[in-house]
Amino acid sequence: QVQMAESGGGLVQAGDSFRLSCVASGPTFKRYTVAWFRQPPGKEREFVAAIRTSRHDYYSESVKGRATISRDNAKNTVYLQMNNLNSEDTAVYFCAADQSIILSSIRIAGQYDYWGQGTQVTVSR
Repeated sequence: QVQMAESGGGLVQAGDSFRLSCVASGPTFKRYTVAWFRQPPGKEREFVAAIRTSRHDYYSESVKGRATISRDNAKNTVYLQMNNLNSEDTAVYFCAADQSIILSSIRIAGQYDYWGQGTQVTVSR
């Protein structure tokens, strides 16, 4: 029912920044919690950030202080801004959305119903 599409990935230099975008289809976007996950090479998918319908935001310890998640409901878009990138940020970044996720499950990938295909971010040293 909901289609997600990430963009903004690519090759960046260590110390630089990126801003990823996730555009969702459908008229009920404002009712969804949206999150970013990432999967580094050879590792499991991990939580990065999430934003609730209230615009309360949550971050993993690894990106706290460097990342900002935001949303523009009029554009059906969620953004992930991350600064001071390092090689550990290299990963495929996914956006995910769910309408009924509870706060205690917000960091759990399996709790999200809708996923994008991912966008590759590669940070060169």
